[in-house]
Amino acid sequence: MYEQMIFVNLCVSDLDASKKFFTELGYSINEKFSDDTAASVVISDAIVVMVLTKEKYAQFTKKEIADPRKTSEVLIALSAESREKVDELVERAVAAGGSVSGETQDYGFMYGRSFDDLDGHTFEVVWMDPAAVEG
Repeated sequence: MYEQMIFVNLCVSDLDASKKFFTELGYSINEKFSDDTAASVVISDAIVVMVLTKEKYAQFTKKEIADPRKTSEVLIALSAESREKVDELVERAVAAGGSVSGETQDYGFMYGRSFDDLDGHTFEVVWMDPAAVEG
């Protein structure tokens, strides 16, 4: 069966710093799809974040490129396998130079925190109790 993938493209100001940031979060770089203008960050088998220099990103759009430190262009939500894994990823992001974004959301059956990467892109990390998902 075909598994659809998602490729999130993000414009970054310092490609090497972004690669370092994401590898410090525990993700890998697929060198086959990376060069001096772009890096393929493997989040999972189905999710890839392409970090692109501004010049490379501009090749894919005619629109003005948002400054994620000033405007919100997208909220990227990632699931986590536990509350502890939510905290672990956010803490790793902060240790790698990112920053906490917003307040912790704790609804008992759902727990989430957010961080901004080096360029200000917001990542939400969420755990949901499997029993609540099932029904």
